[in-house]
Amino acid sequence: MGTKFSEDIIPLSDLKVNPGKVVAHVNETHRPVLLTGRGRGVAVVQSLDDYENESEKRVFMQDIVEGLMDIEEGRELSLKDAKKRLGLK
Repeated sequence: MGTKFSEDIIPLSDLKVNPGKVVAHVNETHRPVLLTGRGRGVAVVQSLDDYENESEKRVFMQDIVEGLMDIEEGRELSLKDAKKRLGLK
């Protein structure tokens, strides 16, 4: 999902003129669009599905890292103890 600078960076004024075109672009390409104002980045437009997927991936990866850190620091439970804590058989 790399940015194509020729297509994915648009002035904020273009968004004001035709917001539907920008929304259609991000839904079609699955790439975020960088909005600029006076030549500087001011915001990013991304499809809702892509945003939710990226958020879920980020949380999942954070949980994996935390789990690996727990193991590395000796904070671990046996499967039997984990099931017991969760009330599972």
